[in-house]
Amino acid sequence: MNIPAELRYTEDHEWLRPDGNHGLMGLTDFAQDQLGDIVFVELPKVGAKLTKGASFGVVESVKSVSDLNAPVTGTVKQVNQELVDHPELINQDPYGKGWVIEMEIEESAEVSALFDASAYSKHQEGGH
Repeated sequence: MNIPAELRYTEDHEWLRPDGNHGLMGLTDFAQDQLGDIVFVELPKVGAKLTKGASFGVVESVKSVSDLNAPVTGTVKQVNQELVDHPELINQDPYGKGWVIEMEIEESAEVSALFDASAYSKHQEGGH
C-alpha cells in the first residue's frame, strides 16, 4: 500500500496534507482498496464547520457505505467537485486527483496528534 511520508493519517484511514493553517484531505490507498469501486461521494458545503472525528459526508462503493470523518477541527474551504461526476478518482488517485476537501485548520495541535506514515503503517498492519 502507498503511504506517502509527507501526509498525516487518522485511525479511520483518512489523510491530511497540512500546509500552514490549511490542508487537503482524502481517503487513503488502504481505504479505497477496502471499499472497492467507489460509485458515489456526498460532499459537505463550503463553509461548513467540521469537528475532529465527526462525520461530514459519505462514500458509497459497490461493497458498502462509509462515513467521511474530519481529521481535524476546521472549516471547509473547497470541495472536490470532480468527485460528483467521477467518484472513481478516489480509487484511481487517492492522494492526488481523488482528494475530497480543502479545509482551514483551527488547531495545529490536532495535526500533530495524527499518525505519521510510520505509525499509520503499523496501525494498518494491525488490521484496523
